[in-house]
Amino acid sequence: MQTARIAIVGAGLSGLYAAFLLEQRGIRDYVLLEARDGLGGRILSVSPSTPQAIDRFDLGPSWFWPGYQHQLDRLVRELGLARFEQFEVGDMLVERSLHEPPRRMHGYVNSPPPMRLAGGMVALIDALHCRLDATRIVVGQTVRRLRRLDQHLELDSEDATGRASTWYVEHVLLAIPPRLAEERIEFSPALPPALARQWRATSTWMAPHAKYLAVYDTPFWREQGLSGVARSVRGPLGEIHDASVPGGSAALFGFFGVPVRVRKNLSGDELRALCRGQLARMFGPLAAMPKAEFIKDWALDPYTATAADMDGAGYHAEAPVARTTSGSWRGCLMGIGSEWSPQFPGYVAGAIEAASLGVQALLASAARKEALSTNPVPLEPQP
Repeated sequence: MQTARIAIVGAGLSGLYAAFLLEQRGIRDYVLLEARDGLGGRILSVSPSTPQAIDRFDLGPSWFWPGYQHQLDRLVRELGLARFEQFEVGDMLVERSLHEPPRRMHGYVNSPPPMRLAGGMVALIDALHCRLDATRIVVGQTVRRLRRLDQHLELDSEDATGRASTWYVEHVLLAIPPRLAEERIEFSPALPPALARQWRATSTWMAPHAKYLAVYDTPFWREQGLSGVARSVRGPLGEIHDASVPGGSAALFGFFGVPVRVRKNLSGDELRALCRGQLARMFGPLAAMPKAEFIKDWALDPYTATAADMDGAGYHAEAPVARTTSGSWRGCLMGIGSEWSPQFPGYVAGAIEAASLGVQALLASAARKEALSTNPVPLEPQP
């Protein structure tokens, strides 16, 4: 059995930021457990050449909005990360039916503008990771059970071979989606029924989605006065954007508009061929010849999606309750994944907000517990 004061479940952005906040406060007695073999969770950036190249493209979240996501903006500045504005200049293309050719329309510019990180959103993950005590991070560990004891918690995890490990901790921060936590982790005693129902009903952002990315040498569509933005009811991509990197390669990416249960019956080669055909139909023959292609279907990712997500609409759900205020789990269990963010549930900024609120609540609870242990409240009024 291993011990730590705090266990963080999930090494996506919220889990890494929670660890970062703890270390800033001088707390290093924690363990960060991640089921995947790497860090980042739903943040995933890929490169057509090498992982160190400037060309890193996002297959998970791509954008953030400094104009109103101030806490995330401050972190990006604090970490010294470079940013650039999403390209939106030019006309957009729209396919309104299965039989009509694409129509060219005036484009639009978002205000405030969406921003991207140089090196992909994974640059945020890398920057946090390099500031943490690497010995506190354990990958390839899927948390299976949480048991509430008198004063502590027992946490059981397994590696890919089924080998079990047990951790003895005081607090657990759940940095995974609420639905995934409720379905995949066995809680003993069980979570309060109302809380469990709410977590189970909370949609996981990105879970029903899939992204296709095509990389080119040049953004040839810009020479035609096009922004790279497109909408289509014909598909297979329902929404397309310019994903080019300043000073690097050009790219287009799109969200699949095809339902999960349809696209999972097609091979990767078939899906890529359909996407190339659509891009050629909309942007011309050069679009059919990318130098690299990538697909990430988050619905098929066991550490992101559950069966309940297969028919989901993929919207940002309202934040559920992050902790219980009574019963066995009071004061020792807190949800800090992005979906628990009050302002930005599901967004990158939501991961930062939820982790910050969770760490604040944990430290406040620990301070109250310490105060009571050193200055116990009298059971009866004193004369």
